[in-house]
Amino acid sequence: MKEVVIVDAVRTPIGKYKGALKSVRPDDLGAIVIKALLDRNPNLSPEQIEDVIFGNANQAGEDNRNVARMSALLAGLPITVGGTTINRLCGSGLDAVLYAARSIAVGEGDIYIAGGTESMTRAPYVMGKPEVDFPRGSMELQDTTIGWRFTNKKLAEMYGAESMPQTAENVAKRYSITREEQDDFALRSQQKAKAAMENERFANEIVPVRFKDRKGNEVVISQDEHPRPDSSLENLGKLKPIFEGGTVTAGNASGVNDGASALLLMSAEKAKEFGFKPLAKYVVGAVAGLEPSVMGLGPIYASRKALTRANLSIDKIGLVELNEAFASQSIECMRQLELDAEKVNVNGGAIAFGHPLGASGARILTTLVHEMKKQKVQYGLATMCIGVGQGIAAIIENIEN
Repeated sequence: MKEVVIVDAVRTPIGKYKGALKSVRPDDLGAIVIKALLDRNPNLSPEQIEDVIFGNANQAGEDNRNVARMSALLAGLPITVGGTTINRLCGSGLDAVLYAARSIAVGEGDIYIAGGTESMTRAPYVMGKPEVDFPRGSMELQDTTIGWRFTNKKLAEMYGAESMPQTAENVAKRYSITREEQDDFALRSQQKAKAAMENERFANEIVPVRFKDRKGNEVVISQDEHPRPDSSLENLGKLKPIFEGGTVTAGNASGVNDGASALLLMSAEKAKEFGFKPLAKYVVGAVAGLEPSVMGLGPIYASRKALTRANLSIDKIGLVELNEAFASQSIECMRQLELDAEKVNVNGGAIAFGHPLGASGARILTTLVHEMKKQKVQYGLATMCIGVGQGIAAIIENIEN
């Protein structure tokens, strides 16, 4: 098996729903991060790239018909370079990296670009095709931004079809996680994000998004838009729960967002041939399934599986990027994995930055690999929950160590 390394990793700023990136298509967002990898690594021969693997959770609108291939072509990659899009919902971007790493390890190409793109702002409304000609009555539109649509009634009867916020409430109720605990966790995420942005902790990973507005003026977006630096426990406490009598609010949950991220992966021998100094070595990845009604606990099972495969104990992990879909599930994952809070999401998480579904997995791995270089830790873990009851995890190793 070939050793797999991460040569570079980039991401766009994360935009708010209907915010700064609302006019940028998901395939264009994907093209931006691919092009950035090419520009930042001029020694790379693009024609030697085997494939572009992108995650995307929607695929009902402008991201239809293989957004990875569209983004690759828009970025100017040779037509001989492949492209495929995968969908593991929230875990799609991280799954793309696992896919690429496995492919390199078994000898199916030496160079891959892997990541994800998502524009939740531009997610369309869709309507099912009627089974009969000239149907009577109203036709139902489905919003594809997030969550269930065209749900199979049999599956709903077997496992339920609860919304993502409801699954977070289920976790909070099962493990007696209070509103106060969740708000406190959310505030810490916002505070860490504020400090990270003020100290330019993302300078090595963010690439600006440039586009023309309706008047033809160039717009440049270079900072994350979703963080709320003025957050306070008082303000968080004023937010109404999503469900009556519940504890989950918009303030202690991740946002609905737009963005893209991509990583350049190679076999170690090919990286050496080109003269690259890799950022990290890919160690192992894992996925795991669990009850859809408590999908937020997925990182527990995926991370344990990954740690076992890597023959590592959790105390060997120097930094953790745990996608903060909701505060409740993040808190319980940290408890059950016995994570040191000082090692988790040191620059803030998705509650502050947002969660552009198909891009988030690649985003947290990108942030992790750059932070590992800064702190010179040996091992890092990226992990996240996935709707319909899954978890995914990846472990990487700092090359310098």
